[in-house]
Amino acid sequence: MQQEFILEMLDISKSFPGVKALDKVSIKIKPGSVHALMGENGAGKSTLMKCLFGIYKADEGEIFLEGKKVEFKNSKDALDNGISMIHQELHPVPYRSVMENIWLGRYPVKNVLGIKPVDHKKMYKDTEALMDELQMSIKPHTLMAKLSVSQIQAVEIAKAVSYRSKIIVMDEPTSSLTETEVAHLFRIINNLRKQGVAIIYISHKMEEILNISDEVSIMRDGRYLGTWQAEELTTDLIINKMVGRDLTNRFPPRENVPQEVILKVQELTSTNPKSFKNISFDVKKGEILGIAGLVGAQRTEMVEALFGLRSTSAGITYLKGQPVRISTPIDAIKNRIALLTEERRVTGIFPVLSVEDNMLVASISNYLHRGAINSKKCVKAVKENITSLRIKTPSYKTQIRNLSGGNQQKVIFSRWLLSNPDILILDEPTRGIDVGAKYEIYSIIAELAKKGKSIIMISSELPELLGMCDRIMVMCEGRVTGTLNSEDANQEIIMKYATQFAKQGGL
Repeated sequence: MQQEFILEMLDISKSFPGVKALDKVSIKIKPGSVHALMGENGAGKSTLMKCLFGIYKADEGEIFLEGKKVEFKNSKDALDNGISMIHQELHPVPYRSVMENIWLGRYPVKNVLGIKPVDHKKMYKDTEALMDELQMSIKPHTLMAKLSVSQIQAVEIAKAVSYRSKIIVMDEPTSSLTETEVAHLFRIINNLRKQGVAIIYISHKMEEILNISDEVSIMRDGRYLGTWQAEELTTDLIINKMVGRDLTNRFPPRENVPQEVILKVQELTSTNPKSFKNISFDVKKGEILGIAGLVGAQRTEMVEALFGLRSTSAGITYLKGQPVRISTPIDAIKNRIALLTEERRVTGIFPVLSVEDNMLVASISNYLHRGAINSKKCVKAVKENITSLRIKTPSYKTQIRNLSGGNQQKVIFSRWLLSNPDILILDEPTRGIDVGAKYEIYSIIAELAKKGKSIIMISSELPELLGMCDRIMVMCEGRVTGTLNSEDANQEIIMKYATQFAKQGGL
């Protein structure tokens, strides 16, 4: 007789220094179902899954897999027992190929006179077959370092599927994917569901949850609130249960008044011929300028060049009417330009350093007295930011890697706020952040613009750009295809501009 539940996690508790991450949480998963796990950042979703996957050892509680009690000592244990996991933060081996990343730790071997070298030919064929099965066009020999973030995410999905697991945990699997790629992932999930595979799906995207899920479990502050049939829920109901209150407006009111042009960019062109070319735009004081585009539009590459992280072959940047040369991030910071990067874990935080160190790293020179750091002044500034941005952390001395993604993002915001920039560039500022924390980030952005700061915001979420920005510049394949006032823009018009060159086959 088949078990009703393939997985039962009962009364799971887990504490870290200064915080109880899980408090007697229980969930039950049916085979062949998509079970969404929702909650604000810090609710304990990822911690619960790490307890399942053998990364953390639960302090209390029991786990039953197909009716049998299990206790995984490590991730290999979990994989051997049919549980795989796509992690929220991507950690590829960058200078190894796609196929080596997929089969890492389980390379096929051949027997040659008692020696067992890696069978690269079989590994290539197996990878090719897997990519064909999943309808992915990524070549097995390609170095991971040459892939875009969305392609790396796709490889991680392929790797999880390759284990032929009974249960696949997907932690924010669409955070870097376009709408087309999300639709493709959902086709893969539906095929897995038909094969009896159980999917535990963690996401902050309400529309996705209601579209793909059979059941939804909701957590808040490390506690389990309940499980509902997805068809019984609405976005408003989920938000209310997640945050414990109604969130009537997704975006704060716009009270900023754009003034004179503060930044003007003319004909900015990358040294890489396949990247951006002839980019021209301006940003006004107190304005929020959105940048829209699909994967490959070169939005990130362009703003990184503006910040001095990438080289350019042509172009002039004017700041307050004067030409400036920004060759390095130090040049940008001196000119009071800040950049919040797209990949928080990879290029944003210093994981083993404290919240305090991460917050002060860009402005430490402001806290020197006769060549020595004024610790009292540092602590005061850090505590003020923790309070004002409502950062959930046991202490300002806590390592930032122990904070939830949303709270890590707030620390990085604080870093740049302490440097007092005139221009703040935000690359996907709310990626992987829950709806409550998103509103707090939006409020920070709106308040900065109201105070006369200029904001450049890249986002793949069109409602976010439409709800927050005064103007939206659209890019396609490294070119600017149009700039729209927000009141004249909608998702259909933006997508038309975002695919302009792609439809024409490029320039």
